[in-house]
Amino acid sequence: MSNENTKPCAYAMSQEVQHMCTVAQGPNHGPAPLPEEGKWIQARQITDISGYTHGVGWCAPQQGACKLTLNIKNGIIEEALVETIGCSGMTHSAAMASEILIGKTILEALNTDLVCDAINTAMRELFLQIVYGRTQSAFSEDGLEIGAGMEDLGKGHRSQVGTIYSTEAKGVRYLEMAEGYITKLALDKDNLIIGYEFVKMGVMMDKIRGGMSADQALKESMGHYGRFEGAASYIDPRTK
Repeated sequence: MSNENTKPCAYAMSQEVQHMCTVAQGPNHGPAPLPEEGKWIQARQITDISGYTHGVGWCAPQQGACKLTLNIKNGIIEEALVETIGCSGMTHSAAMASEILIGKTILEALNTDLVCDAINTAMRELFLQIVYGRTQSAFSEDGLEIGAGMEDLGKGHRSQVGTIYSTEAKGVRYLEMAEGYITKLALDKDNLIIGYEFVKMGVMMDKIRGGMSADQALKESMGHYGRFEGAASYIDPRTK
């Protein structure tokens, strides 16, 4: 069979392939469209990727974890939020990673050492999320503005952390919840938890920085959850 219709190839071919005849390509629809910032995009290169999304990673011994949030515009990381838990060294790693990430393409970031295994893993998981169109801003026209990561932290700009400790012998202790630092647990007559008192640490520090006395700031930053006021007894979850 004649090879007259052989397509030119920019790469070296083996003799076996060179002597093959050309078979016409059938379906060629391109990549499946991805939902990106309110549009359907056929992503063919890194600059086609935009979105606001998250990834969670862990280190090899699984002593710590990282939640990574990136706001990506046309393939470039414009905003980064790095949150870590469980390992004291990771906070310093996060400080360095947050400087490294900004301004890089997502492919560069994927192939860059982000100091900590957990952050590197989070970057890998985030990459998989965003290149498949799984983003928080998939159906938000023009995406989320730069600053969305800071807004995710809420008033006081603190990460949402839950810290709960328990033993079979002594039961459970709430130490920190979404509302804040737990100062007291409210127990009913059967010693079951029915509420708690908390301090909004970020709010309190904002008040102190604004000139309020520490005692007044603490008082104004406290709150209750559940049936706190009707409890039979109260305990300090850290000492009692």
